[in-house]
Order: sequence, then C-alpha cells, then structure tokens
Amino acid sequence: MKQINRQTILTVDDTPMNLDILNGILSGEYDIKSAINGQIALKIAKKIKPDIILLDIMMPDMDGYEVCKRLKSDLETVNIPVIFVTAMLATEDEQKGFDLGAVDYITKPVNPAIVKVRVKTHLALANQQKTCQKIIKLQTKDLYETQKSAIHMLGTAGHYNDTDTGSHIWRMADYSAALARASNWSTLEVKALTLAATMHDTGKIGIPDEILKAPRKLTDDEWVIMKTHTTIGHKILNKSSLELFQMAAEISLAHHEKWDGSGYPKGLSGEDIPESARIVAIADVFDALTMKRPYKEAWPIEKALSVIEQGSGNHFEPKLIQLFMSILDEILAIKDDWGERENDF
Repeated sequence: MKQINRQTILTVDDTPMNLDILNGILSGEYDIKSAINGQIALKIAKKIKPDIILLDIMMPDMDGYEVCKRLKSDLETVNIPVIFVTAMLATEDEQKGFDLGAVDYITKPVNPAIVKVRVKTHLALANQQKTCQKIIKLQTKDLYETQKSAIHMLGTAGHYNDTDTGSHIWRMADYSAALARASNWSTLEVKALTLAATMHDTGKIGIPDEILKAPRKLTDDEWVIMKTHTTIGHKILNKSSLELFQMAAEISLAHHEKWDGSGYPKGLSGEDIPESARIVAIADVFDALTMKRPYKEAWPIEKALSVIEQGSGNHFEPKLIQLFMSILDEILAIKDDWGERENDF
C-alpha cells in the first residue's frame, strides 16, 4: 500500500544493476516497484497502477516498445506516463517510442539529477491532466445525461404507435453493442453505437397509423410508404452534426439494406453498407423473431438462429454472423436480463 503523499514508480529492466541504480536515485522520494521483464511489468502495472513507469527498451522476449504498446492499449493503464530509459540513441528509436505513447527518453548511463527532474516534471504534468479530466468529467456529466434523455425520447417516439414493446430499442441496442465488441470496436465506439442503435426506427414517427398498425399484410402501395421510415429517420437525425447522431442517421437509413444488394432504400451491398447498420440489422431481426408481438408469438431460439444463419451471405454479412454465433451465450444472457425488465417499459 502506498504511503501518504508518496507516489509510486515502476522501474523495468532486465539487468538488476540498472534497477539498483534507478531505485537508489528515486527511493528517497518515491515508493519503488521493480520488474525484470515485460510480462512481470504488465502484471504489476495493472495491479498497482503506478504513477509513472521507467522502462528499458532492449529486453529479451518482450522489448520495451511492445510493453509500452500493451500499456497504451489497456484502458486500465493507458494514462500511466512511460519514460524510456535506454542506450538506444538513434532519432528513429526515439520517434518510435513517442509514436507508441511514451512521454520522454532518458539515456544510459543515467544522470541522477536528470532522472529526478524528468520524473518530477512528468508526474506534475500527469497530476495536472488528472485534475483536468476530473473537471471535464463533472462538467460533461449533466450534458451526457441530457443527450441520453433526448436519445431515449427519440427512440421511444419512433415506436410510440408501433406494435413493438418499449424495451425493444434498448434490448437490440445491447445486442448491437455485444456484436460490435466482438468486431473489435473501441469502447467509445461501442458506447456510441449503443445509443445510436436505439434511434434506428425514428422515422416510423412519419408513417400513418393505418399502415404502421395494420393487423395484416401490407399492400404494395402501403409497403412503399412503410419503407420511407428509413429516409424519414435519416432526414430527422441528420439535422445534427454530432458524430453520435450522424451514426444514428446512417443506421436509420441503412439498417434494411442487405448484404447481397436486395434491401432498401438504396439497394446497397457488401461493405458499401455502413458497418454500424450491418450490425444493427442482425440485432434488430434477432430481437423481432424472438420476442412476442400482438400479431405473433415469440419464435424458439433454435428457429430464430436458423433464420439468422440462413441469411448469411444474402441478408447479412457472413463474418458478422460468425461472430454473432460465437457470442451466443452473451446474446442470450442479454435477452434473459431484458426479459426480467420487460414490465418496466
């Protein structure tokens, strides 16, 4: 456990003598943790969240560049400042380190005064950044909640006169988020998709009740009108220049497009269909099949999955269908969770 007002430094080097030198320079002012290779360094960094890391580059098995790359790709360690301590002096070596997210370089053999000054400087900068992040988080919290409420209202408005239950938009949004994560979307992208997906049918607000609520198969003329909910939704959502609403607009427009080009409104095919819409299309159909509606009973999971799989290559992107099936346990857990909350909507 950290002592009061003592910050923690993680030193990483495969040569014990180099660790002893660094630790001797810094131990009077800081708590020091050490690692003799990259794997150990990553475990310690994730466990104790040091305030700064002094990292050697030339290490066996996993060099410092790879360690830094992994630190910066993990949300738990991404904000920890990394200073490379190395004998590699070439400009391209320094540039590579900075490109990976390091904040500074200290050359070997180290100068104690330089080590102390660089560490102190970057700890101060990191503390300033943390303070700014806290302020921004507090200032944007109300704005985010306001936006979320507006999105909820838009999503609900699109289904207000529809036969879908209120939980549909949030349940299929969670399906979409799970599939996006499996497709290696970033955390922020998944968060945006979760909100944007709820607005996929916003355009239904412009469809007459006698068509939207028709307890029968639509006529050809009525179906032409029904299809316009995609363009109506896009027109509404495209009014905003915010990235979130731009994503919602593209989903609204394209979530009825099909991989083979037989969908609507534009007959897009393959990767011309935005990935966000390709993901939402699968989530939307799966939810529609597996949930009870006034005009139909819920389909058994096996039957619904059979239809989803049969749609691979024509309705849906084959790669996304494979991913969907690979995370089926997560999808069914989401379904069960929302089933317990159905009466809240």
